[in-house]
Amino acid sequence: MGTHLLTPRMASVLERIARARRKPFHAMTPQEARAVYAAGAEVLDLPRAPLPRVENFSIPAGDGLERPARLYACVALNEAQERPSPVLLYFHGGGFVLGGLDTHDSLCRQLALRSGAAVLALDYRLAPEHPFPAAWDDAWAALRWLATQGAQLGLDTRRMAIGGDSAGGTLAAATALRARDEALRLSLQLLITPGTSDRADTGSRRLFGQGFLIDSATVTWFFDHAVPKAHRHDPRFAPLEAPDLEGVCPALVLLAECDPVVDDGIAYADNLRMAGVPVDLEIYRGVTHDFMKMGRVLPEALQALDAAALALQGAWQE
Repeated sequence: MGTHLLTPRMASVLERIARARRKPFHAMTPQEARAVYAAGAEVLDLPRAPLPRVENFSIPAGDGLERPARLYACVALNEAQERPSPVLLYFHGGGFVLGGLDTHDSLCRQLALRSGAAVLALDYRLAPEHPFPAAWDDAWAALRWLATQGAQLGLDTRRMAIGGDSAGGTLAAATALRARDEALRLSLQLLITPGTSDRADTGSRRLFGQGFLIDSATVTWFFDHAVPKAHRHDPRFAPLEAPDLEGVCPALVLLAECDPVVDDGIAYADNLRMAGVPVDLEIYRGVTHDFMKMGRVLPEALQALDAAALALQGAWQE
């Protein structure tokens, strides 16, 4: 059901995955799933683009300790100090359980290369070892640090954006809300296939809940590890339930048509619009969750990367 909507290339990718007979994430331990995810995260992604500046360092996290971070930039530090670069703070996907700096290295390089901006990627704490709100606290701590210390890295803290894919999109949406509340100006929120609620009864969860890369059972497995049920209506986890979105920074929402969480992304874009927030919504037909990391085989991934770059450039010119 629903497979007729897939593009031929997307269908071929799913067929190859099915032939591999890999256990679904929800049938693994978090440690097993992390190893499998890390091994395959960039198999279909574009080759890692060389950049003049890629730096690893640590920044303060929400618990007062430090977390690894990686900065990508198209200009060397000495040039950036003379002409500071706008910067995108990026949170990787992985259901709050999987992923890290290396799983999204190619994607961050492409965003920097195509937009001309710097990208700062954060290795936030993962569940179940660090459940809600650890990742959210780390995300906010990273933005606050960037706003106060970014200039030392040749970054223009007057031109900051925030973004992420999947669970990282959730973190970006939640952090954008807090930035509004704390009067910290952002130019754009880049939300790529974000989760925005715990709703399991949407049409997309039913239609694309099995056989479309990430199934409904795995979504539930992620949430059960990451967020206790008592917090499932907290706007940090479920920005779709935020009572007030007015004044949040403009958004670019990039969605995949054949994705269990696409309905939540559409609903959140609608809520932003109703609150008067400028929103651009793009739904890429015939592709699944995580499509943006399949640039070797999917032209839609390249289109989405270009759309993100254009939105960032436009936001910083205003």
